[in-house]
Amino acid sequence: MDLYAKAKSLQDKYVGYRRQFHMHPEPGWEEFETAATVVEHLEKLGIAYKRIGTTAIVGLIEGGQPGDKCIGIRADMDCLPILEQTGVEYASKIEGRMHACGHDGHTAILMGVAELLSEMKDSIPGKVKLFFQPAEEGPGGAKIMIEEGAMEDPKVDAVIALHIATVDLPTGQVAMMAGPSTGGAQGLNIAIKGRGGHGAHPHKSVDSIVAAAHVVTALQSIVSRERDPLDALVVTIGTIEGGYRGNVIADRVEMTGTIRTLEPGVRQAIPGQIERIVAGVCEAFRCTYELDIPEGIPSVINDQSMVDLAQESISSFLGKENVIIKNRPSMGGEDFCYFAQAAPGVMFQLGAENAEKNCDYPGHHPKYNFDEDAIPIGMAALSQIALDYLKK
Repeated sequence: MDLYAKAKSLQDKYVGYRRQFHMHPEPGWEEFETAATVVEHLEKLGIAYKRIGTTAIVGLIEGGQPGDKCIGIRADMDCLPILEQTGVEYASKIEGRMHACGHDGHTAILMGVAELLSEMKDSIPGKVKLFFQPAEEGPGGAKIMIEEGAMEDPKVDAVIALHIATVDLPTGQVAMMAGPSTGGAQGLNIAIKGRGGHGAHPHKSVDSIVAAAHVVTALQSIVSRERDPLDALVVTIGTIEGGYRGNVIADRVEMTGTIRTLEPGVRQAIPGQIERIVAGVCEAFRCTYELDIPEGIPSVINDQSMVDLAQESISSFLGKENVIIKNRPSMGGEDFCYFAQAAPGVMFQLGAENAEKNCDYPGHHPKYNFDEDAIPIGMAALSQIALDYLKK
């Protein structure tokens, strides 16, 4: 079967699914309508499945040819709490929720893979698991699925996934790299406590806002002055909340942020460096503090042999010139990392940038959208990698 030709013939069908998901976005572990659509689809195809938790789904395609290997293919399903501003006819119908990271496309693509592979299952040696994962954006659906046995019975020997890209990767190209390919991501929560009072009498109060301002500035010295310039590190404060009105000195400020790293040693050192700075600044400004740095997720580590396989498989129909091997990772986080820890894996970027269609905004932007011509490419790519892995 010419997988790419077949996928293109099915494009309208899976664009329809993608738009259905886009209009009805659902947050992590609440993907009830999405999961119901996936289950209905698997049942029509005669694919066995099981549920994990409220919305996670694991489908299983058993090949008709002898083979002991099993490969897993993962797609995430959840949305983000963003007010959509695309203006497209299939925009979100739920205010304040949006598929702004391509998960609607990921889910539709894996549903298409299910159809492609189920139609040729009699010629497949081995098994294919289909992971429809909730809560990639939080609170971490991949880890929970694995803890609940998604990678067992049958044991998964390799895992693959894609992530749609709308910046610096046009439709018709894919990109990947071996080794750390995404950033390890940790949250950062800081509360600074002073003593409130009247804005006209600052000497009678302890100003938590001034202390917070110095903390934000001082934290940047970790990147600029405490780490090797070649270490990949981001420390971002994303929200600051505090105060009551202009003539009141705030007694408390709360800040949240994110930490991104690539190397385990950097990841382990950062919490102590942050606490030392926060503690020192707060002492200087007579404040106290509360600090919480959740464990977060590690980097996605792409296996070299799986990258080589994916490059060969996708080049067979896109051409080698359209399969880009990167030399720089993204600092974006991805909980596919847990699947790639449990078995050799590769996650590649699926180009879907097209400025003429206004599909060139980055992920998590309120105007994010992707070129739907990438959908059949993703279907064919995942299917071809799976087949080639099982046949080797």
